[in-house]
Amino acid sequence: MRSETFIWAAVVAIFGFLFIPIAIILLYAFSAAPIPAWPIAGFTLHWFPDTWHDEQVREALLLSIEVAALATVMAILFGALAALAVVKMRSASREVVSFVAVLPIALPGILTGMALASYFATWGVNLSYWTIVAGHATFCTVIVYNNVVARLRRMPRSLTEASADLGADAFRTFRLVQLPMMASAIGAGALLAFALSFDEVIVTTFTAGAQNTLPLWIFGAIRLGQALPEVNVVVFAIIVFTAVPVLLAQKLIGEAGKMAR
Repeated sequence: MRSETFIWAAVVAIFGFLFIPIAIILLYAFSAAPIPAWPIAGFTLHWFPDTWHDEQVREALLLSIEVAALATVMAILFGALAALAVVKMRSASREVVSFVAVLPIALPGILTGMALASYFATWGVNLSYWTIVAGHATFCTVIVYNNVVARLRRMPRSLTEASADLGADAFRTFRLVQLPMMASAIGAGALLAFALSFDEVIVTTFTAGAQNTLPLWIFGAIRLGQALPEVNVVVFAIIVFTAVPVLLAQKLIGEAGKMAR
């Protein structure tokens, strides 16, 4: 009984450490005061329509969604193909290739951002909408790759061998056997990649140029001390918005785990 109490106390303490700051910033979105202060003196909803009618916020929101969607599409293509290639390898080089494939997500964001900015400058590429997409695709690809390669490694080789024995070529085997098995892993990876791209700041700072995504708008407003109530509302919306794909991805991963068993 004591051990169970200790476990629950530890769970509450850890969750409190993780989520109390988030809960406070969510409450600030409803604060009537123009400057965040604790304790909150009163609550209001009028910051929400004010924020929505801010043209800069809406443009930044649209840009963030477009960038995240395109980066996710690229991540699905590159990540799935890389996973298929790695799983088919039978030499010792497979682990080396796998390590290189996941390296972009392990590197500090500032290094990735600096490397991308230097690369674009070397080739005379002006920073724009497309450089943001390319930058986000570098780490989003890893998310999809990790999900797909884990699924493929759990897939029995006998399935693809049976398909080949029945006369199916490689493309038909992929379409009828491997792709259905990969589908939930691709979906989960895509949802997580979208959420990660939508709120990315560091890499975007080095690749955006004059473009302003929603996280960059937040960073600029906080740095200048401007529109703080709107910042709190935007942060509230981002937390809610990114929680949806994460929850859906968790559901897909859970269902895939049941299928694998």
